Amino acid sequence: MGDRRPLASRDTGWARRIAQSLSRAGATPNAISAAGIPFAALAGLAFAFAPERPWLFLLGALLVQLRLLCNLFDGMVAVEGGRGGPTGVLFNEIPDRFEDSFILIGFGYGAGLPVLGFAAALLAVLTAYLRAMGASLGQGQDFSGPMAKPQRMAAVTVGAVLAFVEVLAVGTLWVPGAVLCVVVLGAAWTAWARIARMAARLREAP
Repeated sequence: MGDRRPLASRDTGWARRIAQSLSRAGATPNAISAAGIPFAALAGLAFAFAPERPWLFLLGALLVQLRLLCNLFDGMVAVEGGRGGPTGVLFNEIPDRFEDSFILIGFGYGAGLPVLGFAAALLAVLTAYLRAMGASLGQGQDFSGPMAKPQRMAAVTVGAVLAFVEVLAVGTLWVPGAVLCVVVLGAAWTAWARIARMAARLREAP
């Protein structure tokens, strides 16, 4: 397993061009990483107030994608652009934990199920912790799902768009709750699978 999350978007021409533009503009990887935090916080707030103003579901979905773009370009500027620094590993990980929590907790409030939002946030942190633990044991970083960060954010984004349609069409909010259930169950499965793989490798070690 590698130490970098495999992302198909990293190899696209548009991503390379934007990363190069950011590098030429003097943007640092740490600043790009930190920029994801306000996007995620605003996404969480948008989701929380979306039941009264359904268009906020769409705004939240857009902000989630902007957060993910920050997660993409910080690594590209650091690695492909050769601008990584000694504190890059901290900025690569710590903002992510806040961002996941802001988004998932806000989505929970938007769904009227804050407990599920908090559960999803806790499980998101757990999956990241298990990934880091595997790396600390010399096993490499386990980015596998079925509900790793890209899958969680994809589920929330699609769920937000469908929630907007649902509210306008029938005036109900079943979709966000269903999406959160999928995220919670999927994240719990992901955590269990990562633990099982770590345990198997430890048993196989000489």
